Amino acid sequence: MTQSTDLDPEDRKIITLARSARARNGVPEGAAVRDDTGRTYVAGTVGLDSLRLSALRTAVAMAVASGATSLEAAAVVTDGEAPSEEDLAAVRDLGGPGTPVLVAAPDGTVRRRVTAG
Repeated sequence: MTQSTDLDPEDRKIITLARSARARNGVPEGAAVRDDTGRTYVAGTVGLDSLRLSALRTAVAMAVASGATSLEAAAVVTDGEAPSEEDLAAVRDLGGPGTPVLVAAPDGTVRRRVTAG
């Protein structure tokens, strides 16, 4: 486990944004991604009857819809242990296999750092 104070400030920022989205919206997960220009995209889990998306896939979709062409990093705040293969595939599609994905607990502690690949 890694305390958020041990992280790069930009990685700490996306974890903070992901935590905020989760708490503000009362959803199971919050996520944030940072594109290659430093812009961030934040999302929570989408749980409509007709549309279900994880927070991470929603954040990637928001980045794509906003014109992002690459990702530097992603973060997800969840009670789960790891992102799903579908979540990693979405990050990989936009950022490539080496894109880091930080998985944090609701308190912001990073449980693991994986790559999208």
